[in-house]
Amino acid sequence: MINHMFKNGYREIELKLPTDYDEVLIIKNIQKKLGLKKFDYKILKKSLDARKKNKIVYLLKIGVFSPEIKGSILEPMPALNIIRQTRKQKIIVVGNGPAGFFCAYALAKAGFSVTVLEQGCALEQRVKDIESFEQTGVLKANSNYVFGEGGAGTFSDGKLTTRTKNITAQKAFVLDTLIQAGAPAEINYLNHPHLGSDNLKRIVKNLRAKFQDLGGQIIFETKVLDFRLDADNKVTLITKKEAYTTDYVFFAPGNSAYDTYKMLLKNNLEFNTKPFAIGVRVEHLQTEINQAQWQTPALNGVKAAEYRLTYTTKDNYPVYSFCMCPGGKILCAASTPGQNNVNGASNYLRNSLWANSAIVVGLNLNTLFNKELTAMEALAWVEALEKKAFSIQDSYAAPFNRIEDFIQEKITTVPVSSSYNFPLIPYDYKQLLPPQVEGALREGLIHFSKKIKNFEQGIMVGLETKTSPPIQVNRNEDYTCNEQKNIYVIGEGSGHASGIITSAADGLKAALNLIAKLNL
Repeated sequence: MINHMFKNGYREIELKLPTDYDEVLIIKNIQKKLGLKKFDYKILKKSLDARKKNKIVYLLKIGVFSPEIKGSILEPMPALNIIRQTRKQKIIVVGNGPAGFFCAYALAKAGFSVTVLEQGCALEQRVKDIESFEQTGVLKANSNYVFGEGGAGTFSDGKLTTRTKNITAQKAFVLDTLIQAGAPAEINYLNHPHLGSDNLKRIVKNLRAKFQDLGGQIIFETKVLDFRLDADNKVTLITKKEAYTTDYVFFAPGNSAYDTYKMLLKNNLEFNTKPFAIGVRVEHLQTEINQAQWQTPALNGVKAAEYRLTYTTKDNYPVYSFCMCPGGKILCAASTPGQNNVNGASNYLRNSLWANSAIVVGLNLNTLFNKELTAMEALAWVEALEKKAFSIQDSYAAPFNRIEDFIQEKITTVPVSSSYNFPLIPYDYKQLLPPQVEGALREGLIHFSKKIKNFEQGIMVGLETKTSPPIQVNRNEDYTCNEQKNIYVIGEGSGHASGIITSAADGLKAALNLIAKLNL
């Protein structure tokens, strides 16, 4: 670990090390490669190279500091400079997922009076409600795997990968804040970092404390039902409990808050339909994925094998894996009673028996129906699909089929095992998915079964609909969504972001735009 003892020399090197390497081996390799006696080092990047199955190694990029190295100064990472000042404006953030939290946190650091209104419960109660749901099958609408403190990400794998460009400073701010809240320091350098659902429960509570220490307030179990623009350029938010008046409001609803979407649409915020994806979860024994990827059922120093799959069908439908959860489980991610959809999660150690991933088909509803759908029609279409999934057995039991049987257009007749907490129902997916999606899914799975040995021996579970929302808000360059420029829509719910890091960065950018405007 770097302690900045040596500041007069710096060099970056790359090492190939066995997967079960330790610190002693890193030091020996640095000494051998650079011939140094006194040095300190910092891991800058770490990724697994499994191209040669008989010699799987870690690739490490190392920053080495030593008085024996001449020249080369370590360039500092771009940093967000949030200056705290006395502010008179009041701000409300609606939603406490990654976008909502980091927006609120940045604004509180800047000195604003910030209140977060979260329709779900605090984490402690949310954990109890989820346990009750999985025991009884009775879903609590405002406290489940989707709604509540931390958003849907709290009960996920906690992946921190992103391909979004131009968010370097925001990403660094998010990662540093997560580490301060108890995340492992390795998230700063791993190629595919993740937090784990078990760690996230602790991290989310610590983030809450950090925000409150800045004077921020979080009001749970408070759903915004409506809002009005007042004559004095303020916004009043209506809840069952009371009305809250504020100078600026940031809506961070997440991609499942359809009631909030409808409320925003009713108040003339403009949304358009956009491409998104639907499909299923697939599940295999983790040892089978390990064997296929590594040619061994286990690999010292590596938790569990992953995969990333893409394919384009003959009709130009993209089919791909999404949110792969090695060593994880499949969750019932319903957010509304009477509707059913699934998601995946895994703990930090990724040590369950199962590997699961969404396999989804990208589609555009306007193309599917050969007409321009309104945002409200797009939401209704997804809701109808989830209601249909629930109606199969009027419960949170999930439809399933063996991949091999699905490919052969048969329905599975043999019992199977799964991590899913509710019963599985043998099912013909032609009865649930649109023909174009069902056909593209079959074509994609045939291809994936050629890429990964025994992939067809896995099972398909449930309906996956929430990779991203089917609609996107029209925003100004400063992230505002109205002429008065005091209403913002951010994060996954905006349709402009996806995943923990990108959503958090979206919330940060919106907050920084307001800070810059009010600093003028």
